Amino acid sequence: MNLSPAEARRIILHSQHLSAGHPVRDKKGLLNVIENLGYVQIDTLSVIARAHHHTLWSRMQNYEESMLHQLLAKKKIFEYWGHAASYLPISEYPYSLLRKKLYASGKVHWFREDNPKMKKLVLDRIRSEGPLQSKDFEHIRKQTGAWYEWKPAKRALEQLFMEGKLMVSERRNFQKVYDLAERVYPEGDGMKLPSEKEYCEHLLFQNVKSNGLVLASEVSYLKSYAREGVSKAIKRLLKSGMLEEISVEGIGTYYGSAESIVQSVSAPFHEERVHLLTPFDNVVIQRKRLQTLFGFDFIIECYVPQAKRKFGYYCLPVLFGDKFVARFDPKADRSSGIFYIQNWHPEKGWKMNAGFATGFAEKVKALAKFSGCDKVHCAKGVPGEIKAALDGL
Repeated sequence: MNLSPAEARRIILHSQHLSAGHPVRDKKGLLNVIENLGYVQIDTLSVIARAHHHTLWSRMQNYEESMLHQLLAKKKIFEYWGHAASYLPISEYPYSLLRKKLYASGKVHWFREDNPKMKKLVLDRIRSEGPLQSKDFEHIRKQTGAWYEWKPAKRALEQLFMEGKLMVSERRNFQKVYDLAERVYPEGDGMKLPSEKEYCEHLLFQNVKSNGLVLASEVSYLKSYAREGVSKAIKRLLKSGMLEEISVEGIGTYYGSAESIVQSVSAPFHEERVHLLTPFDNVVIQRKRLQTLFGFDFIIECYVPQAKRKFGYYCLPVLFGDKFVARFDPKADRSSGIFYIQNWHPEKGWKMNAGFATGFAEKVKALAKFSGCDKVHCAKGVPGEIKAALDGL
């Protein structure tokens, strides 16, 4: 099957629930979004709305943060490692067991060494006292008299979480509350570990479902342990006809499902729909893919020294139809109720039209409200068309 770059982009956006083809109206629809995306990345930054809420708001007009918390409480989703720290649909739980096994077998999370004694102490306390947060371990003394600082306890909590012995039962003021895995999700106790074949085929199918078109390197992205298995699975599934080669003109060969692609291409698409995406959005997060298929070179500059920033601390990519046309640097000052547009950077060669200015203004107003603000202030560099559109709302 051959596709033009524009068709490829629209297939991706349809799969990512960013076209007009997937209206989301309720919690059932929201769960369907999370299942199709495969994961929603969690991030601590709160310059505007937190990344996981922002990602879902971009796909559901009437999204409320409580909806995600309710899905977690009802065990429809769980917190673990996806691309990074993420909320995942509970259907992904069996496939999280492979990573958990790796950590339980000696792999350590962020740290150079394991601390079995601290892990036992942490587990014993949670087993006897119930769910605890890292702050509950700020002053721990062992019976021998040796003192432990807060950091080793937090490391133990995170390592036990990665091993699957602990789960996050909830978050309080965004802080994790840990409990024994068998108490949070008893259904997972004794669950069968998928074979390498099952795991790699699942990775492929999930990526095809969430992205429409995939490369082997994208499927095993940050999963080096699955790289060889994914390559073998692609060959196997191509031979069986469950996967097909898709040629994107001028770009290269991808893998996907011809049936799903035909449905995506024929799905409704709004040429002038505006999305203001978080830098951690699923469609943005793989920067090489973003540049190859959308021609958009993007990095998040909060991790870049201030003197080296070109665009701003927390720039948001602006999607217009099937193209990324600009980025802007916002900040929500909830104490004053003001949402600031601090910087505006259009892509080279792109010319704004009235439809964009109106759509952008409407989305900014909605994002400001979602972020706890009721006013929008623009810096001097923001185009007059956008300021006029904002004033007119």
